[in-house]
Amino acid sequence: MSLTTSHVVPAPREQVWDWHTRQGALARLTPPFLPFTPISQAEKLSDGTTILGMPAGLKWVSRHDLSNYRRGHRFTDVCINAPIKVLANWRHVHEFADHPGGTLITDTITTRLPGSALTPYFAYRQQQLINDIAFLGRIAHLQPAEPLTVAVTGSRGLVGRALTAQLSTAGHKVIQLVRKNPKEGQRLWEPWHPAEDLLEGVDVLVHLAGEPIYGRFNDSHKQAVRDSRIAPTERLARLVADSESVTTMVSASAVGIYGPDRGDEVLTENSERGEGFLADVVSAWEAATDPAREAGKRVLLVRFGTVLSGRSGMLPVLKALFSTGLGGNFGDGNFWFPWVSLDDATDIVTRGVLDPAWSGPVNAVSPAESLNRDFTAALSKEVRRPAFIPIPSIGPALILGREGAQELALANQRVSPQLLLDAAHTFRHPALDRALAHELGGEELYDRAPELEAADTEEEPGQLGWDG
Repeated sequence: MSLTTSHVVPAPREQVWDWHTRQGALARLTPPFLPFTPISQAEKLSDGTTILGMPAGLKWVSRHDLSNYRRGHRFTDVCINAPIKVLANWRHVHEFADHPGGTLITDTITTRLPGSALTPYFAYRQQQLINDIAFLGRIAHLQPAEPLTVAVTGSRGLVGRALTAQLSTAGHKVIQLVRKNPKEGQRLWEPWHPAEDLLEGVDVLVHLAGEPIYGRFNDSHKQAVRDSRIAPTERLARLVADSESVTTMVSASAVGIYGPDRGDEVLTENSERGEGFLADVVSAWEAATDPAREAGKRVLLVRFGTVLSGRSGMLPVLKALFSTGLGGNFGDGNFWFPWVSLDDATDIVTRGVLDPAWSGPVNAVSPAESLNRDFTAALSKEVRRPAFIPIPSIGPALILGREGAQELALANQRVSPQLLLDAAHTFRHPALDRALAHELGGEELYDRAPELEAADTEEEPGQLGWDG
C-alpha cells in the first residue's frame, strides 16, 4: 500500500527545510496518540539515523537514504531494524517545492501498514507543522538577532519535553537542567543546593519542575508538592538575580491560586488569590521568584489550567474510560473547567521567553469558557461513545481524597486569559473540539489538489491520493 499526501506550509521553502534539520523536529511531529516516543533524531537528513521507542522495549530505527537526498528539496527515511522492518516495510519520501502560498510538502509512503493507521498520523503532522511555522511567523518580530540560550527545568515532563523541542526548532539553544545523570546538552541541577555556575552563559531560565499535583492529598503528598516548589524556586531566583547573563525567569504556576470555588466570578490575572491548600502553595511558589524580580530581572509566572495532551495527564485516562462506555460528567458537570491544549501552553511559554512586554502572572487557559459538562460532551463526540453515566463526586474523592477532589477534579474556576487577549495572542486550539481532535487523532488530511489552488493562497491547499 502507498499513500501520497500534500499540504502547503505558509513560509519559504528554505525556512521550512531548515526547521526539519533542527533538533526537536522529530518530537514536534510525533503524534501523542500513537505508541511512539522519540529517542534520538538524525543529526543529518542526508544519511543520519532516527530512533523511536515502542511498547515492550521495541524500537523503530529509520536510516536516511543518501541516494534519494537533494538538499533543500527531498530526503527519505527507511525502516531498517528487525522485526519492524519486515512488518512495516516502511519507506517515506519527503519532498519540498516552492508554491505561491509558501512551501508545498508532499509525503509519499510505501508500507505494509494499513491506511487507517496512516491517515491520523499524517493529518497530525500536517497540522502540527503548519501551526508551528505560522506561530514562528507571528513572533518573528520578537526573535533576537542571535539565538538565545535557554535553561529549562522539568524538561522531561509533559510541557517541558514539548517546549524543549519547540524552542530548538525555533533556532534557540536549550540546556536541560536535570537532577541526575546529565548527558551532553544537560547540566546537573540540585534543587536545594544548585551550583553557583548553573546558569553560566544562560539568557533565559524556564522553571517547570515540581512534584505532580495530582495524587491523594495526604500529608506526605502535600508536603512533597510544597517542598518541591517553594525552596527550589527561591534558590533559582537568587541565581537569576546574581547572574550577569540571565535577563528573564519564566516560572510555572497554576490556576489553583484562585481557590477551589469562586462560583461565576471571572478570574483574571488581577483577581485576588483564593483560599485552600493549592492557593497557599501557589501563592508562596510565585513569591519565591521575588529575588529575581527585585534584582530587576523580568519574571513571568505562567498560571496553567489543565493541560490537555493525548500523551499523558488526565486525557488518556478519560479517553480509556469513555471508550468503554463508562464516561460521563463529574457530578452534575455544572462547574467551570479551565483548560489549555499542550501546543497552546508551549506557545505561551515560548512567547513569554521572547516578549519583553510580558511580566507578572499570565493565565495559560483557553479563551473559550467551558463547563465540565462541555468537556464531557466534546470528548464523548471525539471518541464516538455515549456519556450518560455521571461520575459521582465520591469517585474522585476515593482517588484524590476529599480535599484533593475539591481542589482538583471538582474545582470551579472561571479563569480568563486576559493578558493574552489584551496582547492579541493567537490560540491554535481555542475550542475543545479542535484540541481533542488534534490530541486524539481525529483530524482530517488535506484533500484539495494543489494544482487547482495556485492562485488561491487564502487557504492551505493539499492533495490526497491512495494506491492500495
